[in-house]
Amino acid sequence: MATDAGGPIPRFPAGFLWGVSTSAHQIEGAADRREPSVWDVFTAGPGRVRDGSTAAVACDHYHRHREDVALLAGLGVRAYRFSVSWPRVRSGDLGFYDRLVDDLCAAGVRPVPTLFHWDLPAGLDWRQRDTASRFAEYVSVVAGRLGDRVTKWITLNEPAEHTLLGHALGVHAPGERLLLDALPVAHHQLLAHGLAVRALRAHGATDIGIANSHGPTWPASREPADVAAAEFYDTLLNRLFADPLLLGRYPDGIVASLPGGAEADLEVLAEPVDWYGVNYYAPTRIGAPRGGRTGFGGVPLPAGLPFSVREIEDRPVTDSGWPVVPEGLTDLLTAFRDRYGDRLPPVVVTENGCSYGGLDDQDRIAYLDGHIRALHRAVEAGVDVRGYFVWSLLDNFEWAQGYTQRFGLVHVDFETLERTPKASYAWFREVLRAQG
Repeated sequence: MATDAGGPIPRFPAGFLWGVSTSAHQIEGAADRREPSVWDVFTAGPGRVRDGSTAAVACDHYHRHREDVALLAGLGVRAYRFSVSWPRVRSGDLGFYDRLVDDLCAAGVRPVPTLFHWDLPAGLDWRQRDTASRFAEYVSVVAGRLGDRVTKWITLNEPAEHTLLGHALGVHAPGERLLLDALPVAHHQLLAHGLAVRALRAHGATDIGIANSHGPTWPASREPADVAAAEFYDTLLNRLFADPLLLGRYPDGIVASLPGGAEADLEVLAEPVDWYGVNYYAPTRIGAPRGGRTGFGGVPLPAGLPFSVREIEDRPVTDSGWPVVPEGLTDLLTAFRDRYGDRLPPVVVTENGCSYGGLDDQDRIAYLDGHIRALHRAVEAGVDVRGYFVWSLLDNFEWAQGYTQRFGLVHVDFETLERTPKASYAWFREVLRAQG
């Protein structure tokens, strides 16, 4: 049986939500039927995408979504996490999402839209506070159109990475290299989240979350300088994006770097959510600054930062070079439970996956098997986990890596756009059948 990667997967609680995830810019294509986003502008520049590609066509999900809904139904997932393209909505094309949601409901797959997954309309800027208000207006339009069929919503995807990679380091759109001066971008995204929660509530939504990226931070050693650097990094990548939402305050030492009036916004940022989404891929090992340029997930870091990223040794790595550490998911979720206590709502793992090539992708099967078991250990330890979404349904446009990385359960030939389910698709289907 396909569940034999490590023996049968332990049973999760009744009602546990199993799904897969994608995002609009990475799969939809049909760029001629929407306004441009910051990613269209960014990828038009030379040398910004590893293979020189763009997402103008991507997987052509826009025209082939019924084929992809059939793949979802065949897989047996209960939910599909996709994202709504803000630029497409601004162009007046909400009809595509009407059709997609209708087809998902007809197939018995719950639609779970993410309202922002990095494709900011060109001309808007997260450095500007007004962008948060504009986002809330857009959310209200989408909720008014889809809210009769959509019951589970996600406001933002990974504001940490969008801030770090897009605004601090400049390797993602919009390509700003602000370093620590990018912190206002983080605040304005979190403000947008809070305003979006209010807009969704106004339309009767009762099942709202956010998809934040988190991972354990490991000090390079027990030396005080390494421990201090790791604590600083953990604050930036974990607590900066969780404390305001769950505790109603920013971590110590952060407010001074935020725009004026940020503390007055905390009531909005802390609008209660019904569940908390966690995207998990790997821990990060952090040490004190040292000479030369260091790397972050393959991205060179400039000198002068108060930390350096160290290699996690003696671990297998994916094709994207990320270490495979399933137990990091257990550690992360139990640490969040201990840190936030009853302020932490039920958790949904909104992304977890890996890049491997080939149709007989046994490495992906082993990866998912290990992480699902690690998630079950968190449940056994008392963490209230309500769902798990694999990234991703389809091979797609992987941002600055272009089409060089394959995260999908389904292979996409980017010349013919033919879809071919991989071994991992069949394995996950058997896991879902065994879970009932």
